[in-house]
Amino acid sequence: MSDPLTGFDINNPELPSAIKKAALKSGGFPYDDKLDGDEYDTQLYALQKQLVLLQAHTAKAGERIVLVFEGRDAAGKGGTIKTILENLNPRFNLIAALPKPNDRERTQWYFQRYIDWLPASGEMVLFDRSWYNRAGVEPVMGFCTPEETELFLDEAPEFEKRLTKDGIRLFKFWLSIGREMQLKRFHDRRHDPLKTWKLSPIDLEALNKWDDYSKARDRMLERTDCAHAPWTVIRANDKRRLRLNVIRTVLNGFEYEGKDRKAIGKIDDQIVLSAEEFLKMDGE
Repeated sequence: MSDPLTGFDINNPELPSAIKKAALKSGGFPYDDKLDGDEYDTQLYALQKQLVLLQAHTAKAGERIVLVFEGRDAAGKGGTIKTILENLNPRFNLIAALPKPNDRERTQWYFQRYIDWLPASGEMVLFDRSWYNRAGVEPVMGFCTPEETELFLDEAPEFEKRLTKDGIRLFKFWLSIGREMQLKRFHDRRHDPLKTWKLSPIDLEALNKWDDYSKARDRMLERTDCAHAPWTVIRANDKRRLRLNVIRTVLNGFEYEGKDRKAIGKIDDQIVLSAEEFLKMDGE
């Protein structure tokens, strides 16, 4: 199979037709077309009403919820988080998108700076990337040592066990996209003046490290997928289907007053997979 990166020039305004044609179906995505926009709006409105009911339940019951979003660059993490929070109270529903650690933080226990962002009673925190940086971008880009990654992979399940035993409801999402789709989205960012800020030097370096990221992802899923903190993998080439199914997964994790299973709808098992199912399919 030819490498889609061959002949790709991110600075050329014209995206190669082969990449454009292959993008949606890349990485094993099962649909030929994106979800219809009107249908998406209808389903999303119903789900967002359920999220408001979940928010009321969270406040009343004192729930503490953590949503972890991981995936390749341009997989749709930020847009999914924005969609979830669109109609929720920002005082109690928070985004944690931590910058690179400062000099002091680099000398701390690795998980320490993330602990400050964990929710209190009635709160939901959405991590736009998380402690799993140490299993993905850091080792691939050489920002940590192999020994530090190995220690992280040993400690992460135990760290998460402490969170869940204390009553925190933890959801971990890996958003999976195909290579051609990533190239298309990077190209869109490069040539859209409103999106150029989304394209970082690390994103550009990642173009040549696709296989390295795949190996790091597989190792991470194998080592940190646990009964108390399982991974949910979602094929994310269609952002509309992605967002709907993330919300459904969260809503299905709770019982709350006014829960309407018909309004929530069925999780799409063609794109929503367990870590074990995803790895058996050889990933992206």
